Amino acid sequence: MPRRTLTEYTQAKARPPGADFADYCCELMASLGDIQAKRMFLGWGLSVNDLTVAVIAWDTLYLKANAQTQPHFAAVGSQVFEHEANGRTRRMQYSTAPEGALESSTAMQPWAALAMQAAVAALKPARTTRRSATAKTVAVAVTVTKPRQSGKR
Repeated sequence: MPRRTLTEYTQAKARPPGADFADYCCELMASLGDIQAKRMFLGWGLSVNDLTVAVIAWDTLYLKANAQTQPHFAAVGSQVFEHEANGRTRRMQYSTAPEGALESSTAMQPWAALAMQAAVAALKPARTTRRSATAKTVAVAVTVTKPRQSGKR
């Protein structure tokens, strides 16, 4: 039996489950920019500039949501992402994409924009490092300390 060549082996390599659906969702949400699909423990994470705007779990697209955007999703019957962990049901800040939004990138565009809005709002401010916090304290101490006055009045 002849051995496979490197190119034959590479071509035969199977794609992960759900990769085609993840690619399709990236095409739908292309209005956000360069969107990338990465494997996650539940399925896939869809990100733009390292901001996760959607996840795919159990062959369902869930878009990022928050308190401001969730009412828009609820109004069209979207379901909140829930999963079981340690015997408890956990709800996450993602909602299913509306049915019609999966038909075209034009239909997905407003929902993708809401997901991006929620992802940007979820960003936490950068923490200061210990060194920079110490430097700020020293700078404040120097500006607050009054020099001694020598001599008589």
